[in-house]
Amino acid sequence: MGAAYTILGRTVQPHQLAIATLLGVVFIAVPKPWAPAAPAPTPSINASSPEEEKFIKEYLAKHLAEEKH
Repeated sequence: MGAAYTILGRTVQPHQLAIATLLGVVFIAVPKPWAPAAPAPTPSINASSPEEEKFIKEYLAKHLAEEKH
């Protein structure tokens, strides 16, 4: 056999160490497909008066409800 490393008292072959390193990098670099998607942030409403803010919220609620149907 070839050269081997001793890690924590165990003999580890170089190809096993290389595979473990590659898997570790892939595990860290690849995003998790099973993780829940982050909700889309809603934009802030910069209304100049409370009436305007109420109107905008009602308008958005009405049109979002129509879009779902």
